[in-house]
Amino acid sequence: MIYGIRDFLKMEAASGILLIAASIIALILANSPLSVYYDKFLDIPVHIRIGAFEIAKPSLLWINDGLMAVFFFLIGLELKREFIEGELSEARKITLPAIGAVGGMVVPALIYLYVNRGDELATSGWAIPAATDIAFALGILALLGSRVPPQLKIFLVSLAIFDDVGAILIIALFYTADLSMSALYTTVGCIGLLAFIHWRGSMALSAYILIGIIMWAALLKSGIHATLAGVLLAMFIPIKEDPETGMSPLHQLEHDLHGSVSFVILPLFAFVNAGVSLQGMSMEQILGPVPVGIALGLIVGKQVGVFGLCWLGIKTGIAKLPENVGWSQLYGIAILCGVGFTMSMFIGSLAFEDADSPYLYQDRLGILGGSFVSALLGYFWLRKVLPPASANNQ
Repeated sequence: MIYGIRDFLKMEAASGILLIAASIIALILANSPLSVYYDKFLDIPVHIRIGAFEIAKPSLLWINDGLMAVFFFLIGLELKREFIEGELSEARKITLPAIGAVGGMVVPALIYLYVNRGDELATSGWAIPAATDIAFALGILALLGSRVPPQLKIFLVSLAIFDDVGAILIIALFYTADLSMSALYTTVGCIGLLAFIHWRGSMALSAYILIGIIMWAALLKSGIHATLAGVLLAMFIPIKEDPETGMSPLHQLEHDLHGSVSFVILPLFAFVNAGVSLQGMSMEQILGPVPVGIALGLIVGKQVGVFGLCWLGIKTGIAKLPENVGWSQLYGIAILCGVGFTMSMFIGSLAFEDADSPYLYQDRLGILGGSFVSALLGYFWLRKVLPPASANNQ
C-alpha cells in the first residue's frame, strides 16, 4: 500500500494536535507538585553494553538521540520519495517553496543574531528560530477543515520539506562536537556497505536496518549527531518495487513508520522537552535576549522571510503562485511557518546541551511563546481570508 498525500495530511494534522496536548501536559507537570516525578522520568538511566562497547544515557537523551533518529529516518524516506516521484520531482513545482524555505531560515536567524549580538554563547542558538514544525502547522490548518485549498496544504508540506533539508544540513555542519576518527571511519564503512548492497539490488530490509543501527551507534560516538544516521540510511532504502512482495521497501517503511512517529515519538519528544519550570525564573530571564530573539525570529522573521522571498520570486518571474491560492492565503502560511516547536527544540538541545548553560531552558520559552503566537495569528488570519468551504469543493 502506497502512502498517499491525503493520508499524510490527515495523519500529520492529528499529530500536530497531539503535540499541543503533550506540551501542555508537560508544562503543567513541570510547574506542579508532580514535577519531581516528571524530572525522575527524564533521568531514568538506560544502559546498553556489548563487550567493551557501552552506551549509557538518561531516558531524555535516549529519546532525543535514539527515537528522534527514527523521526529523521522517516524524513529521509519522505525526501527521497518526494524528489524521485512526488511533488518535488518537477522543477516548476519546487521553486516557490524552495525560495520561501530559504527566506524562512535566513531572516529569523539574522533577527536572532542581531538581538543576541555580543554574547558568543547565546549566538550559538542562531538556528533555533530557523525551523518549521510541519506536524504542528498542519494541525492548525486541520482546524479550518475543507476551507483550505489542497494546493495551499501541498505548498506548506513542500516548504517544510525544504526546511527539513536545511535543518539537517545545519545540524551536520554547525552542531557537532569534537570528532572521534575511529567512530567516523566506522560510519564511512557503514555508508560504503549500504551503497554496495543497494548497488547489488538487495531488497532485504533487515540488512539495511542492521547496518543503520551500527551506523547510528558509530555516529553517537563520533561527535556528529546520531540522528543524522536516520537520514543517511533512508537514502539507500530501495524505492523500486520488490518483485517478491509487489511493493516498494521505501513505501512500505514510510507507511509503517508514520503512525509510530506521528503518535508516539513526536508527542513523547514534545512531552520530555516542553516541560519548562518557571519557578525561580525572573522576568529578566523570561524576557532575556535568547527567548526574545527566538520569539521574534519565529513570529516576525518567518513572516518576512517566507512571504518576502516568495513575493520577490513571483514578481521577478522565477516562480508563480500555486493555483487557487491568493496572496493573503500565502501570507497566512508564512505566519504558520513561525511554528517551530519540534525541530527548534531539537536544535536548541544541541546549541545549549551543556547542563550548566544559562540558556538551557530560556530557549524553550522563546520557542513555546513564538510558536503559540504564530499558531494563533496564522489560524485567525487564515480563518478570515480563506473562502467558504463550498468554494473548494466545487
